[in-house]
Amino acid sequence: MIELEELIEEHGVVGAQLAVLAEGEITDVAAGVLNADTRAPVTVDSLFQIASITKVWTATLVQELVNEGRLDLDRPVCEVLPGFRPVVTARQLLTHTSGIDGDLFHDTGAGDDAVEKFVARLAEAEQVSPPGAVWSYCNSGYAVLGRIVEVLRGKPFNTVIQERLATPLGLTVATTYAEARHAAAGHVDGRPVTDPGPESDWPAGSALAMSARDLLAFARMHLATPGFAVMREPQVPVPDFGFRASWGLGWELPGYSGGPVIGHRGSNQGLASFLRIASERGVAVALLTTGGAADEVFDAVIENVFSGLAGVRRPEPPVPPAAPEPVDGRFLGTYRCSGHEVVVTQADHGRVLVDLDGDAREYVALREDALIAVDEPHTVLVLVNDLMHFGRAAVRV
Repeated sequence: MIELEELIEEHGVVGAQLAVLAEGEITDVAAGVLNADTRAPVTVDSLFQIASITKVWTATLVQELVNEGRLDLDRPVCEVLPGFRPVVTARQLLTHTSGIDGDLFHDTGAGDDAVEKFVARLAEAEQVSPPGAVWSYCNSGYAVLGRIVEVLRGKPFNTVIQERLATPLGLTVATTYAEARHAAAGHVDGRPVTDPGPESDWPAGSALAMSARDLLAFARMHLATPGFAVMREPQVPVPDFGFRASWGLGWELPGYSGGPVIGHRGSNQGLASFLRIASERGVAVALLTTGGAADEVFDAVIENVFSGLAGVRRPEPPVPPAAPEPVDGRFLGTYRCSGHEVVVTQADHGRVLVDLDGDAREYVALREDALIAVDEPHTVLVLVNDLMHFGRAAVRV
């Protein structure tokens, strides 16, 4: 097992858990503290919010309904949620192709009706692209999926999580902020963050907390359940950011060589979570962190633990061409979606200046449809059907 204590100290991470599944057994370690103020140590039993990895749990609850014949992924959602618009399907929600503006976080209060109230507010949401046309990461769509689960099960989303997944697996899982009050605090610039975000975002990733070991117990169950295998099948391509990725039913399918890999990641108020599974090898890693350069720790885990055990490799990240072509003028303009703005203006020597949410950097042409940042990190932006795509699709205004 990797020297986690040294690794998180090197990268300024406040606390972390790492769990590894291999040959059917889970091994885990912990390092650092849960809160920089209280200095309570991280143990292997500590809880961390898993943020957007919650989406895989939500997708699993949806797939159970499909397996029982209670939900058709390709029928309009309004057949389950009367009055819901736009006309999208559950499959499009699962695969982030609904076209709904994705980062709406309406605070609809606490309580069992928070998700219901949030979904009602989506009547005001903009449609970034036609349903089924473009992959664009969409938190809002997973709130709708959570509401479908509530309606068809007749119970609040958090209750269904406990009854259908956590309790049968014997997992210690917190599904509300009150339950997770002893979980790791998020940290920004080394200090604890106290704002948890709206409870209406539960199905997309705002509250679910557990240990890395319990997250891998969930992953192990997934691999052993034939009815969930369909969730690992590619459904839609992700725009080409240089990683050959596609998306399944809830799962990210990054383009590794050596065998199929699935996973997800999450981030929430100074917390970061990572899950990677080599599905044919039965190997998985879960890394849960608070504060610091968590991506650097994850990179080390992938290179030194996951890839070695599973015999798989990530694609090499893209880098700027040695002699890039001048950037085509069709990239220039202002693009917006909920919570994000991208402004592309001409710079010298055939480059452009890209201001993404206030962070201005120079970019060059990577391909005729893509830009890449000159300096590290080499972020890639893709022009898709006149949408500027950076993980979310932004509309030219």
